[in-house]
Amino acid sequence: MARTAKKKWSQDVTEHSDALDLEANVFEQKDPRKIAHSLKQSAEHSDRRKSSPYRSAMSMLTFYINRAGKNLPEAQKHILEQAKGELRKEFGRD
Repeated sequence: MARTAKKKWSQDVTEHSDALDLEANVFEQKDPRKIAHSLKQSAEHSDRRKSSPYRSAMSMLTFYINRAGKNLPEAQKHILEQAKGELRKEFGRD
């Protein structure tokens, strides 16, 4: 498989998830609360997810952080890690 094809599968998952309809550019936002709230809304409104809304939202966030990897600026990675905490708060799982 060509190198470019390997890189694109994770982007395709993020953009065309079978479980969640994500807001455009949700992971590029600078406010962790907005990211968490958007993921929560997407997870709660999805009728295609296989697990709980919390688990689906957290899985998508973790997937993005892990897949973006070395291409993710450190500042944005920090924001996304903070969004995990905000997501826990949104679902009452402090």
